Parts: sequence; C-alpha cells; structure tokens
Amino acid sequence: MTIQRMDHFTIVTRDAEKTAAFYNEMLGFTKGPRPNFKFPGAWLYNDGKPILHVIQKPEIPEGSGVLDHMAFWGTDLAGYIAKLKAKGIAYDLRRLPEGGPGAGVWQLFFHDPNGAKVEIDLPASEVAPPGA
Repeated sequence: MTIQRMDHFTIVTRDAEKTAAFYNEMLGFTKGPRPNFKFPGAWLYNDGKPILHVIQKPEIPEGSGVLDHMAFWGTDLAGYIAKLKAKGIAYDLRRLPEGGPGAGVWQLFFHDPNGAKVEIDLPASEVAPPGA
C-alpha cells in the first residue's frame, strides 16, 4: 500500500464561522457541502476538494493532540505578505538552505485565529517584497 496524497486536516475551534472566514480570506478556501453531522463545523474546499475540516466545540479539549502546522503550496509571496500585514498578522519568512532538497523554496509561517500554525511554501523564483 502507498499513500497517494494528503486528504484533509481537521482543526477544532470555538468559532467555525470565524475560522472559515480566515481561511477564505487568507488562502482562498471556500465553504462547501458537509455531511449532516450532529455538531457544528465547516468543510473548506480548494480546487473542488474538501481539504480543511473545521469542528466547533465550546471548549478545545485538553490532550486532544497537537497539530504542529499545515503546509500548503502556493504562489504570490508578495500578495500573501500584503494580506498578513493588512490584517496585522505576525509572520515568519524563511528560505530552505542551498545544497538540499527544495533549495531556495520560500516558507511563510503564520497562525490562524485558533493558534494553529499555517505554512505556505512558494517557489524559489519568487521575489520577496521590500521589507519582508
């Protein structure tokens, strides 16, 4: 058996609508069909596929596990940084070191409203905006 691709990530939040709006604005994900679960939440789609599931709970359960980060591949480094700055969201921009896999690839890290770390990897050919 071989894993073919990542299917989806799940985030637990106290506010599914706020979380869905964040991912729509920052990454372009759209809310779409979701099974008729007995608990609130949202399924967020990209390219017709539900890749981020959001579950709303009144409290985030302790010991439910830690999601270190979610990584996505994207383009338009300058556009993402402009969005983050406009929203006052702190970010960390790095490049993969030369001499290894993915040399020069940009890595842009920031946190969603729930504290989950998001990574967007971007081509090494992208130019960082001034002051980034």
